[in-house]
Amino acid sequence: MDEQIILGVLAITLGVVVGVLLFVPFVALSYRRRGGFGFGRFVLWGAALIYVMAVWTYTLLPLPDPDSIRCAGVNLDVTAIADDIRGAIARRGTAAATDPAVLQLLLNVLLFVPLGFFLRVLGGRGIITAVVAGVVLSGFVELTQYTGVWGLYPCAYRVFDVDDLLTNTLGAVLGSLLGLLVPRRHRGSPRLPDADLPQPVTRGRRLLGMLCDALAAWVLTMSVVVGVQLLLYLFGADAAVRDGSAASLVGGMVTVVVWLAVTLATGATIGDHAVQLRFAGGPLPTGLARFLRWAGGIGGYLVLSSMPGAWGFVAGVFAVISIVLVFTTDGHRGLPGLVSGQRLADAREREEPDAAWSRHPTEP
Repeated sequence: MDEQIILGVLAITLGVVVGVLLFVPFVALSYRRRGGFGFGRFVLWGAALIYVMAVWTYTLLPLPDPDSIRCAGVNLDVTAIADDIRGAIARRGTAAATDPAVLQLLLNVLLFVPLGFFLRVLGGRGIITAVVAGVVLSGFVELTQYTGVWGLYPCAYRVFDVDDLLTNTLGAVLGSLLGLLVPRRHRGSPRLPDADLPQPVTRGRRLLGMLCDALAAWVLTMSVVVGVQLLLYLFGADAAVRDGSAASLVGGMVTVVVWLAVTLATGATIGDHAVQLRFAGGPLPTGLARFLRWAGGIGGYLVLSSMPGAWGFVAGVFAVISIVLVFTTDGHRGLPGLVSGQRLADAREREEPDAAWSRHPTEP
C-alpha cells in the first residue's frame, strides 16, 4: 500500500510540475478560444494531466533492480480473459468479483475509463477515438514493458498481455459513454463565437494576469539558470563559478530584459497578453509610459528580487502593495496604471480606451 501511495504522490507531483509549465499557455489559449478563463475547465484539464502521469507511474514503476529481474513471458491468447472469469466463478461462486484474477481485469478496465471520459468532455471525441486511443496508449505501455523499457533492461520484466489491451480499450469505451452524461454544450473545446468581444476588466482577471507574469518569469529564470549551470559544468568552470550565483545572475538578467523588451515593443507584459489586457492612453509619451508600466509592475518586482540582502524583503512589500492597489485603484489598473498615468482596458477593444472605458464598467 505504501508503494501505491508513493506512486500516486509522484503522479500528482509530476502533473503539478507540468501544469505550472503549461499554465500561461493554457490561460492565453482559453482567452482566445473561449473569451475568458474557466476555473472548472482548468480543474478538469489538471485532472487529465495528473491522470496521464498516473498511467505511467502505475504501469511502469517502480523500476526493478536489473540484477533481480526475471524475464517475463508473452500472452497472446485472447480467450484467457474468459478462462480467468470461469476459473474465478468455479473457485468463489457468487463472490467471483473478489477473486484476484477478476480484480486485476476490473482494475485494467477502470484505469482507462478516465481516458475515454476526458476525450469526450475535453476533446469532444467519440467512441471511435476512444478505441484508437485506448489501443495506442495501452499498446505503447505494453511494448515499453515488453522491450524492457526500450532496451534499458535485457528483457521484459512484466508480461506483455493482450488481455490488458482488451480490458484497457474497454475501459476507454466505457469512459466515452460516461462522458455522454455531461451536457453537450460543455463537451469539447470549440472556439466560442463571442471570444473576440471585449469583456469587463475584473479584479480576478487582473490578478490572473499578474500570476501569469510571475509564473512565466519564474519558469524562464529557472530554465536559464539550469542551462547556464549545465554549460559551466560542461566546460569545466572553476568551483567558485559553479556555486550557482553566476547562473542565478544571468537568469535574472535575461528575464528582466525579456519582459522589458516585450513591454516596450507591445505596451503589455506577457501576463497582460495572456489575459487580453492592455495599458493605454495617458498624458506621457508612449515609450516612457510603457517603461513606467513595466517598472511599476513585474519589471520592478524582478529587479528588486534579483538584488541581494534586504532587497528581497523590499520585493515582497512591493508585491503586496501591487496586489492591494488592484483592489483600490479605479479600473483595477494598480501600480502600473498609477505611475504611467494609463488606463487598463480589454485588448480586444478596438475603440479609444477612454471611450471604451465608459461603456464597459469594471467589477465593483
